[in-house]
Amino acid sequence: MSRVCELTAKGRQVGNNVSHANNKTKRTFLPNLQNVTLISDALGRSVRLRVSMNGLRSVEHVGGLDNWLLKTSDTLLSPRCAKLKKEIGKKQAVAA
Repeated sequence: MSRVCELTAKGRQVGNNVSHANNKTKRTFLPNLQNVTLISDALGRSVRLRVSMNGLRSVEHVGGLDNWLLKTSDTLLSPRCAKLKKEIGKKQAVAA
C-alpha cells in the first residue's frame, strides 16, 4: 500500500538528516495518514478513505466530502475518489 493521501495526493518527501558534524544522510518524511470514515451527503452513505490529517482539515474547511470532491481536479484524486466524484455529480444532476 503506497503512502499517498487519496484526497490531496500528498506523498512522501525526501530530505537529509544533518548531524552535528554536518554529515548528511538521506531520509524520508512520511505524511500523517489515517484511515477515516467520511459521510457523503449526496450519496447518503459513508466512505472509508486513507487521508492525511492535512487533507481532513481541508475537507472540513470546505464543508464536507461532497464539496471537496466537486472542487478538486481529477488529476489529484485517487481512482476511487474520482469514481466517487462521478457518482456525486450524477446524483446532484438528477436532483436538480
